[in-house]
Amino acid sequence: MSRAKGVVVNAVLLAVGLLMVAPLVWLVVQSVTPEKSAFSIPPEWVPVPFTFDHFGSIPDLVPFGRMALNSLQVAVISTAGSLLVSVLAAYAFSRLSFRGRDALFLVMLSALMVPVQMTVIPVFVLMRNLGLVDTLAALWLPALINVFSVFFLRQYFNTIPRELDEAARIDGAGHLWILFRMIVPLSGPALAAMTILTFELSWNNYFGPLIFLSTPEHMTLPIGLVALQNGQGGSSVVVFAAITAVVLPVLAVFLAFQRSFVASIASAGLRG
Repeated sequence: MSRAKGVVVNAVLLAVGLLMVAPLVWLVVQSVTPEKSAFSIPPEWVPVPFTFDHFGSIPDLVPFGRMALNSLQVAVISTAGSLLVSVLAAYAFSRLSFRGRDALFLVMLSALMVPVQMTVIPVFVLMRNLGLVDTLAALWLPALINVFSVFFLRQYFNTIPRELDEAARIDGAGHLWILFRMIVPLSGPALAAMTILTFELSWNNYFGPLIFLSTPEHMTLPIGLVALQNGQGGSSVVVFAAITAVVLPVLAVFLAFQRSFVASIASAGLRG
């Protein structure tokens, strides 16, 4: 690639990147802009003066702290539990030989083609029979089974040489030792990628809380944002401040794991 062509490509990528980041930047800017100056046209990208008073107004309208704690609890349990279950299942599909393994794997993958709206009624009946309706467990318990995570990790495990397994078995290692002492440390990029995706999916989940939760003390942040916008009388700037407070944790998780996330894609984690 010539130098001039490289400059053009980088300029195009920079322009596209700025267009993608601009809505997020505008969201944060409006959340710290005084209400009388907000939503000006053309937009002001540097608020002068800026204020954090809108963030202080959020708890007066909705129990934001309690909702944030509920969302954090569900997201952490869903992410950690899903990764543990997925690692065990992916190792079985990648390293163990048993009758019907490939057929079972194909049946499991077929679940990816089923919309969640089609399974919500059976899941709701199951949660009701277990007495878990209107509890946070109704959100994180079904999330422990993540078919895409199993598929993704299984494909990544397949890229790890099996000679390492054989060497470990010669030294007397069992399956759990091989998995947690050898394969898991070598799969850091894939695990980081699934951490980002699972945490983001759970943190932003609106459909699940809408179906399973009914009492205010169990509500999560997506439900709180809708209540703040529709029924609590909050101004648009306060709503923007609440959205910013919801987006920042997910952004922090992504920034913490972005290097490993990119590495997992670059190393062909989806390759068979």
